[in-house]
Amino acid sequence: MLPMPSQKILVVEDSLSQRMMISRHLRNWEYEVLEAADGVEAFTAFRQQSPAIIITDLDMPEMNGFQLIEEIRRKEIARTYIIVLSASDDKSSVVSALALGADDYLVKPYHPDELRVRLTGAERVLRLQNQELLIFAMAQMVDTRSPETGAHLDRVQYFSRRIAEELAAEGDPLVTASWIAQLFSLSPLHDIGKIGIPDAILNKPGRLTPEEFVIMKEHVTIGASIFSRIYERTHYAPFGFAIDIIRCHHEKWDGSGYPDGLAGESIPLCGRIVALADVYDAISSKRVYKPSFPREQCWDIINRGRGSHFDPRLVDIFNRNEDYFWNIVEELRDIDD
Repeated sequence: MLPMPSQKILVVEDSLSQRMMISRHLRNWEYEVLEAADGVEAFTAFRQQSPAIIITDLDMPEMNGFQLIEEIRRKEIARTYIIVLSASDDKSSVVSALALGADDYLVKPYHPDELRVRLTGAERVLRLQNQELLIFAMAQMVDTRSPETGAHLDRVQYFSRRIAEELAAEGDPLVTASWIAQLFSLSPLHDIGKIGIPDAILNKPGRLTPEEFVIMKEHVTIGASIFSRIYERTHYAPFGFAIDIIRCHHEKWDGSGYPDGLAGESIPLCGRIVALADVYDAISSKRVYKPSFPREQCWDIINRGRGSHFDPRLVDIFNRNEDYFWNIVEELRDIDD
């Protein structure tokens, strides 16, 4: 994974000697350092400089650390990681600081190695938050271009997670808690490649011509290509997982799908799961080219695809959980459906 750029850290400490010592450590670790002697000065620096991390004392003049934390959480736009560095190890101070929004609490005197470990954890959290924001933003780009999607992404997430949870209950060794969490987080990206499909095709109210369908099918390779480039730069493992979902959710169990004509278990499990979830949502909800189908017809379409379109094991799970699936359809039904 590429290293994060030098993080900007704001040190808030009314003791000049303490502030200088903390800042010296941070600069030795190649952080960009800002300094403030009290909460008021710190809040001004926060508004003007947007530090990624704040290290603050609690007992300060003008505005104390508790007030500073509360004010930052009220006014921040991007998430700021806040570490309290205080001489007080009183339980009530710790609880109050964390309740107001502090992310970590370190008691003085501290060892530099301990502070560095806390900062490493802070960077990891910020990195994950940025990546989750990227995932959300990219998924929403498609959602806003396609008028029929509505809560489509949410429904596919819940359908997919339920199938995975059932597989885990059956003892599938691949489907761990973290695997399920990744599936839930990344399944909204399945159609990200549609950002490369012309609006005239993406939002066409009638049936696509054979030529238009060829273009529409390109969304899987476009999406996979986007995330392949991101993965090559970041080496962030979940993006590799996303590529499997994006590229394989139109493959079919009998090998008649696209883009690679994969069959059976050669199709990644995440792709097989999202394939069923995506189709069920497409038939049970209104789309620009069709009305929503009745519950019985949706059940019939999924079951007719058992062993041809869909993994038979997943269809069996769907059948055992059909009430849950239909409840999600009803609870998250689009307003105009």
